[in-house]
Amino acid sequence: MIEQALEEALAQCRVTRSEFSELLVRLLDYGVICRDESNVETLLYDRFQRCEALIREWLAPLGLRLQHDSRFQFIRVYPPGAEVPGMPDQEEPHHGGFRARLSQQEVAAILVLRVEYDKSLREGQVDDQGCVALTLEALELGLRNLLKMSLPDKLAERKQLLKKLRQLRLIQFNGEDSEAVAETLLRVRPTIAQFVSESALQQLLDTPETSGVGQDSAAAAERITPASEDHSLFAAESES
Repeated sequence: MIEQALEEALAQCRVTRSEFSELLVRLLDYGVICRDESNVETLLYDRFQRCEALIREWLAPLGLRLQHDSRFQFIRVYPPGAEVPGMPDQEEPHHGGFRARLSQQEVAAILVLRVEYDKSLREGQVDDQGCVALTLEALELGLRNLLKMSLPDKLAERKQLLKKLRQLRLIQFNGEDSEAVAETLLRVRPTIAQFVSESALQQLLDTPETSGVGQDSAAAAERITPASEDHSLFAAESES
């Protein structure tokens, strides 16, 4: 009965069963799809638009919620109990079975990206896709000024941090080795504005500069949406 209903719904959406499965797997694995990220994600995003109602219907019983930003053309899926911008909190408690913590370094970088994005937004330095330009040097400076932290010294760790931020679809950058150069230009996506809650941002800005970094970052991590979660609901490594 369910199989027949699914086939009928897919036919109305002009989506095959394998295409529907591919879209769901990608969304649950990455946690986010941005149309301008790649040809694959362009195809998947356009497919999602044809069957959005059906996707929501299938995810709802699992307690998963979707955020679809049609202006900047991205979709993000949130685990049960996560704070979702523009949506009321879920009443039922959840124990984070889908969740995997980000590192303190990743949380700190995400917070600084949000601060720098808001600054550029106020100054009108935003392109047509809602992205802002940020050098790696500026990210480093922001970490030092706001959290008394710095980017990893080791190149491999720095590359891994930027790779994770890209997997979360929070930044874009060209090349795999360019991050070794301080002047590397990053594009901070508008997704950062929905990724970090206003309360987390305000807490960071209100924190005295003399406060302990570890405590501030740990506290902020509890309020990031959903930066206290891994980009994949299955907590598995995914390639961009």
